[in-house]
Amino acid sequence: MKKVKVGILGATGSVGQRFVELLENHKLFEVVALCASERSVGQKYGELMKSRWKISGDIPEYVKDIVVTSPTPSETQGVQIVFSGLDASIAGEVETAYAQAGVHVISNSKNHRMVPNVPILSAEVNPEHLDVLQYQKTPGKIITNSNCTIMGVTISLKPLMDLFGLESLFLFSMQAVSGAGYPGVPSMDIMGNIVPFIGGEEDKAEMEPQKCLGRVENGQIVPADFKMSAHCNRVPIFDGHTVCLSVKLKKKVDSKEIIEAWKNFRGEPQKLGLPSAPANPIVYREEQDRPQPRLDLMTGNGMTVVLGRLRPDPILDWKYVVLSHNTVRGAAGAAVLNAELIVNKGLI
Repeated sequence: MKKVKVGILGATGSVGQRFVELLENHKLFEVVALCASERSVGQKYGELMKSRWKISGDIPEYVKDIVVTSPTPSETQGVQIVFSGLDASIAGEVETAYAQAGVHVISNSKNHRMVPNVPILSAEVNPEHLDVLQYQKTPGKIITNSNCTIMGVTISLKPLMDLFGLESLFLFSMQAVSGAGYPGVPSMDIMGNIVPFIGGEEDKAEMEPQKCLGRVENGQIVPADFKMSAHCNRVPIFDGHTVCLSVKLKKKVDSKEIIEAWKNFRGEPQKLGLPSAPANPIVYREEQDRPQPRLDLMTGNGMTVVLGRLRPDPILDWKYVVLSHNTVRGAAGAAVLNAELIVNKGLI
């Protein structure tokens, strides 16, 4: 099979670097363009990133000689998909330009997430949301990831919603510094500290799950009707978002039924055998002190959501802990999986 030519927008940032890592020797995709800001344009990626590469290990050989270009369709002709790790301050305009040029955009930015005919796609959760792409007027289509905190949460909620129904949720997040991008949070602000505010995060956490778990109707995504409240906090962890979640279900069930629902959950990526799909999108840990970022973050190569500590909630029904890798499952890895899904479905 001939590989699909792809580009990475924001290739020098933390999410962009993760794209570079995950796309090395990919079965479906060939990286032919790396795009960044004007100060990086014209330099070979390997030289440019010598002191800026923050992913563990070395810069992959396949990208070292690629010359960085600006994120414009005229500079990256020939690509069929772009993975966007751009900052929200420029992502909206740039991503729209690519879609107008006939390039499919898989975006990690917030700019288009709440547009009714743009899916917040989570490949295991809502592949049917791809149906709304036909109602986008541009020849190229825009697909977004959710906020990185919400990605693991919605995967954990999907089997519960399908089997038992959701009424309301309470979320308390402990979010890694890598979620702030590079250089992230100043060390004097975060070392030995917790910052109980992340700009715009709680709004996203309270809106995106309903759309992600919603239904398609008349060419638009209608959000689910459960209520949600969120507290979002930055903690001194490099990678891995941990969320304490309380849920009220529409049916009365016991803990065994909930854990069984998680253990049996498989999505379309697993059924299709997509390259980036973990065998188990959800793993439940029985130990009373798990999941932990240090021990559990790379389960399923960082694509598995690890749950634990299911117990009764005295206000709602149940409470549990969600751990997901914020730059893999919550960002670049999820975007690559979404791209694999649209290729498999013949949408590219």
